[in-house]
Amino acid sequence: MMAAQFNKPDYPLFDNYTYVILGDGCLQEGVQAEACSLAGHLQLGKLIAFYDDNHITIDGDTQISFTEDVVKRFEGYGWHILHVDDGDHDLDSIKKAVEKAKAVTDKPSFIKVRTTIGYGSLHQGEEKIHSGTLDSEDTRQLKQKFGFDPDEKYVVPQEVYDHYHKRAASNAKENDAWDKLLDKYAQVYPREGAELKRRLEGKLPEGWKDALPKYTPSDPAVATRKLSEAVLSKLAEVLPELVSGSADLTGSNNTRWKGAVDFQPPSTNLGNYSGRYLRYGVREHGMFAIMNGIAAYQGLIPCGGTFLNFLTYGWGAARLTALSQLRVIYVMTHDSIGLGEDGPTHQPIETLALTRATPNMLTFRPADGNETSGAYMVALENTHKPSIMALTRQNLPQLKGSSAEAVRKGAYVLETDDRPDVTLAGTGSEVPIALEAAGMLRKEKGFKVRVVSMPCFELFDDQPRDYRQSVFPRGIPVVSVEALSTFGWQKYSHRSVGMVTFGASGQYPDVYKHFNITSEHVADVAKELVAHCKELGYVPDLNTQL
Repeated sequence: MMAAQFNKPDYPLFDNYTYVILGDGCLQEGVQAEACSLAGHLQLGKLIAFYDDNHITIDGDTQISFTEDVVKRFEGYGWHILHVDDGDHDLDSIKKAVEKAKAVTDKPSFIKVRTTIGYGSLHQGEEKIHSGTLDSEDTRQLKQKFGFDPDEKYVVPQEVYDHYHKRAASNAKENDAWDKLLDKYAQVYPREGAELKRRLEGKLPEGWKDALPKYTPSDPAVATRKLSEAVLSKLAEVLPELVSGSADLTGSNNTRWKGAVDFQPPSTNLGNYSGRYLRYGVREHGMFAIMNGIAAYQGLIPCGGTFLNFLTYGWGAARLTALSQLRVIYVMTHDSIGLGEDGPTHQPIETLALTRATPNMLTFRPADGNETSGAYMVALENTHKPSIMALTRQNLPQLKGSSAEAVRKGAYVLETDDRPDVTLAGTGSEVPIALEAAGMLRKEKGFKVRVVSMPCFELFDDQPRDYRQSVFPRGIPVVSVEALSTFGWQKYSHRSVGMVTFGASGQYPDVYKHFNITSEHVADVAKELVAHCKELGYVPDLNTQL
C-alpha cells in the first residue's frame, strides 16, 4: 500500500520483503489460517514464510495431534511452495529458496525447511528440548561438537562481535542511503515527500480536527455506528494514512466511506494496492493481527470493524495491540442488548468490562454525534494506545451540552441542578435514559439531579482528583445505567442498573423493558438509594473520589 501510494520511477522507497518464521505450533493456531488465507487471496508477493518443520510441539511428536498436509493447505491458499530437505546443514539451499521466492511476485512464498529441534544435543529431536535446559554433560559435548572450549562459560567469541558490528555498520549505510533517497525524492516530488515525512514522524496534518462533524440537539437521532461512518468519511479526506476495513460486516459496521477503493490485487479488477479499504472476510482474529502489523510498519493508521461481541474472537491480538503500544482503532458496533433480535449470542455483556480492565487501552462508548467525533479525536491523538469504539445499532438523540472536547476528560457533567440530591451516570445509549429518569425525578419527587456522561472510564481515571470530585462530588449518591455488565461500575456508583445475565432476542425496546433498563427503573433505584443514604446518615465515598 505504501509502495503504491509513494513509489515513483527511480525512487523505490518501499520495496522491502517481510519474512516470517513459523513452527508446528504456529501452524495449528487459528489466527495463522485466517491471515495466511487472506495473504494468498491478496497475492502478497513480498511475503516469505519459513516453516521450521521439526515435527515437535511441547506435548511430543506432531504424530499425536498434527498430521495434516500443511503444504497442500498452503497451496490451496494460493501460496508458492518451496522445500529445503536439510535445514540442519544445507544453508546454501535456504539461500537459493529465498531467491526463488523473490522471483515469484504474485504469490506469497512458503518455504518448508526440515529441521531437527535441539540439533547437536543428546536429546535432539525430542520434545524435552523444546523448553528444557541442557545439563552440564550435554552442554559440554555440544560445545565440543561445534568447536567451542567446553570449559569456558558465558563467552561470546570475538568473531561473533565482529560479525554483528559489521552487519550493524552495513545496515547503517543502507539506512543512510534510504534517508538520502527520501531527501532527493522530496526535492523532485515535494508534496509527496512532505506527506511521507509527516507520516513517518507520526504527526497528524494541520487542521485535521476541523473535519470532525459537529451536532446540535435539533439534528436528527442517529445510531452511533452511522455517526462513526460520518466521522470516517470526513477523516478519510484529510488523513490519507487512514486505512479501514471490516470482517465481512461492512454494511453493518459502516466502516467504508463513499468513494473508497478496495485494497485488492489489480488483476482481480476489484481494486488496487493503493486502496485503503480491506475486505478481511470472516476473520476477526486475523484482522486484528493484521492491523497490528500495519500500525507497527508506520505510515498508516488502521481501523477495522466487527460486532463488539466478536472482539473476543480475536482478543489475543487485541491484547497484543495494547501491550505493543500501537495506535489501532477497533470499530465495534452493535454494542449492547440494544442490537435486539440477534439475541444473546450476539449481545455483548462482559466485553467492555474486559477492555476497561486491560492496561493501555481506551474504551469509548459515545452517547451522540459530538461524543463520537470526540472519541475519534482522542483515539487519533493517542499514538501509543489502541481504542475501542463501542457503537450502537439503534438511533440516539443529539444531546444538549455534549461536545467533542468534553470526551478528553472521560466523563463530564451533561446537566445539573444546584445542590443535587442524586447523580445519574451513564454511557452511550443509556445517557438518554438517565436524562429521562432525571426529568421524572424532578417532576414527581422534586428531586434535584445531576446527569453525567462517561464516554471513557480510562480517561476519567487519569484526571486529577479535584476534577473527578467536581464531576462526582462527595456526599451525593450515584446511580449508574449501562446496558452491559455492571461489573466495574462500583468504582463510580453506589447502585448500578445494567446486565447481570446474558441477553435475550427481541425488539430492542422490549429487551430493555425485559431487563428493567428503563428510565422508570433508574428513577426508582435513585429514590431508593437516596432514602437508604438518609437512613444511613451519610453517603459512602466512592473509589473515584479518593
